[in-house]
Amino acid sequence: MATVSTQTEQRLRLSGVPWRSYVLCSDELDERHIRLTYDRGEMEFMSPSSRHERNKKLLARLLEALTEEMEIDVAGFGSTTFRRESLQQGLEPDDCFWIQNEPAVRGQQDIDLEVHPPPDLVLEIEVSRGTLDRMAIYAAMRFPEVWCWDGQSLRVFLLRFKGTYRRSQSSRALPFLPLADFIQFLRPSDKSETQLLRSFRSWVRREKKSWRSDTG
Repeated sequence: MATVSTQTEQRLRLSGVPWRSYVLCSDELDERHIRLTYDRGEMEFMSPSSRHERNKKLLARLLEALTEEMEIDVAGFGSTTFRRESLQQGLEPDDCFWIQNEPAVRGQQDIDLEVHPPPDLVLEIEVSRGTLDRMAIYAAMRFPEVWCWDGQSLRVFLLRFKGTYRRSQSSRALPFLPLADFIQFLRPSDKSETQLLRSFRSWVRREKKSWRSDTG
């Protein structure tokens, strides 16, 4: 057992945990404020901090506003638990969205990666470093795109054909979005969240015509 504690988040790692024990623990904690990551017998508990949740919520709200303004159909499933017994791996992203594959999950209440495609975009908030390699788990489950936001920089990773991620300057799920400009709305400001969302929506409305023309 290993414990990692910071001023903002707490993590606990257990070794030699059978798959069945992970599934039972994950189901028991489903409605609680604990995030579990499982990788072939290694299991990490993480208690998110207020900074973590604040960063997650703001990023998700901006993406939701963006897809509304751009009239893009999207299905958001939050921090859904994804498990693959065949891989002996499981985790919960901070948020996830089906965009290109939204029709495949439209109207669905339960997601099964054996039946449905993985989300087109997942969000990872990085306030403290985990003890397990979550990116490797995402790659094994074939998640096509991961955004990592640490409060300062936004890193976008796209899954390659060979099954590993490469860092990208643009998004595959939202190819029109200029990330360098988008990130300014994530940085701390003296605006209220409501004011920030209004400013963001105004920016999207000004720019969306050129974005659409650029993407044909």
